[in-house]
Amino acid sequence: MIIIIYFILFNLNRTVQEHLPRFIQIGLRIAYYRKLNEMTQDQLAERIGITSKYLSQVETPSCVQPISLKTLFAIADLFHVPPHKFLEFDKD
Repeated sequence: MIIIIYFILFNLNRTVQEHLPRFIQIGLRIAYYRKLNEMTQDQLAERIGITSKYLSQVETPSCVQPISLKTLFAIADLFHVPPHKFLEFDKD
């Protein structure tokens, strides 16, 4: 059982590491649209039903936090931005 849990966590961490630049770009875009709409992290988090601590982790490049599509869609809907705008990545 412990080996299975370790394998799952190891693969999840590896997946996050493989896509690190993309997670960072998503977080920076969320921060951009939040500031463009003159909202604080607390205000945005409350409006979409997440904690401000989690939102801070998503937006901070040095603290990469994956984000669910549900959360991404809620942010896109709130700012009236097509969700694909958050998923347009700069070339490496």
